[in-house]
Amino acid sequence: MSQFSLSIFDPNFLLPHRAGIAGLALALSELESQRGQAPLTWKVTDEAVELEWEGSDQAVVKWLLDRTYRINSQGYLEVPALKLDEQGQYTFTQGVLSTFLQHSQQRKLDSNSITRTFLIDPDQPEIQIDVKSLLSCYYTSEMKDAFNNKGAFKKEIALKGNHLPGLVECFVNGPYQESPEGFLAWLFLPLACGYYKLPPQTVGGKLSGRSALVIPDVQNLTHWVSRRRAMPGRTYRDFRSSGAGESALHFLLQEKVVEAAQPFRVNYCEVYQLGKQVWDGNQSYLKQAVYRVQVTDEVLHLYEVARQVFPALVRQTENGETWLAVSKTLPWICDNLIAGKPWYAEFFEFRKRNGVYERKGLVKMTEYLNAEEQVLFDVVQGAFSKYLYGQFKQAQRQGRSLDYGQVTDKVIYRFQRPSTQQEFATALVDFLSQFRSKAARDKGPQIFHWVHREENWRRARDLVLLAIATYTSKKGDALDGVEVPIESSAEPEGDEAEMFSMSV
Repeated sequence: MSQFSLSIFDPNFLLPHRAGIAGLALALSELESQRGQAPLTWKVTDEAVELEWEGSDQAVVKWLLDRTYRINSQGYLEVPALKLDEQGQYTFTQGVLSTFLQHSQQRKLDSNSITRTFLIDPDQPEIQIDVKSLLSCYYTSEMKDAFNNKGAFKKEIALKGNHLPGLVECFVNGPYQESPEGFLAWLFLPLACGYYKLPPQTVGGKLSGRSALVIPDVQNLTHWVSRRRAMPGRTYRDFRSSGAGESALHFLLQEKVVEAAQPFRVNYCEVYQLGKQVWDGNQSYLKQAVYRVQVTDEVLHLYEVARQVFPALVRQTENGETWLAVSKTLPWICDNLIAGKPWYAEFFEFRKRNGVYERKGLVKMTEYLNAEEQVLFDVVQGAFSKYLYGQFKQAQRQGRSLDYGQVTDKVIYRFQRPSTQQEFATALVDFLSQFRSKAARDKGPQIFHWVHREENWRRARDLVLLAIATYTSKKGDALDGVEVPIESSAEPEGDEAEMFSMSV
């Protein structure tokens, strides 16, 4: 007789093991109606999954996997326990293909591509995607490497990167050796994870796809299974993410929406950012970075606002091709939020890297500054308004229109030039003294606090530049009515089949 007790509090288990146990609990919840015909018995408690059976280990594991994973007629990897619609099945399949099943030895795709269409917004054209159907994969195989010739688990099971990209840091040392308990947990890990497609990047002179895998920290199995079954399916819009930071925040926000109560809610996750590495010519989704993210409800609220003001938009070329363009401002904000920084941190560097940015969204985000930040922000905008008024009058006397962009750049350069705390403090005080505004009255101590403390001055520089870059007139727009357009790629990012393919 075989007996297994898989506990999420086992000190020998990593976070992916615990999430895998949660995935197993979810799969078993879908099999409740088949208990009488099952070759095993099981019990799911708040902290463990207990399994017991007689006979072949391989036959029992195969029975479980056959009822957990199946490939449907559309070529998607279908998991009945997740109850996904067509878009959800597509995003789950492509997510698994770019993570656990990325290697060609772990899955077989049809040689011909099929065009799929998904509706993103009711008033927008459908997204057209070319994708290759999945024919077979590791989770629907016999898994002979895990068992001996009698069908019993091997004492140590060799796991390669297909179970988790980055599991083995150096291939020279061979595969990771796992226990049968750990192996069972890995098999059901895909059910618990979140999957995201990231904007591609150039590696070795070629455009290469990227993805993000989000693994939750599950603290209570029964609560998590109940919450996961109530979670809505994933849409293609949800699948597209601007960066690894946003992937974590979006995943945690979904958890918060489903379960507002603090006990047992998923408040922590790990994000594996995957993409091409120059040292490996075979696999396309190797580990590039790992982020461990735990944030407050306040941070999730800020992300929710940012996601609304920097939305992904459907774009269409002249020949009718459509794709979903994601924001290039949102990943910068999200990376700040998961690092515990103000959302506008390092705006100095961000603006230098991006000559074009989404100004309307930044204006909206400035409504969420705290009281201390608002003081400096209002004082700088008041002084900048005085400066613009003088420039406007000068332009009138000279019989020309005001070049808003040029005069704004002059002031921005004035604050970008200082490279030390003292130089910045001098530049700011000179500007505020030269262009006095009502907003600056009685605010001397607050300004002193911002510019004369070593830990504050760079943050103050970011805030000052943000105040100037987002200045709006009383009419609600820049003086000349010019808005910086939303930035997006000039060309589609390539079809899905190309992004999820690899050579061996």
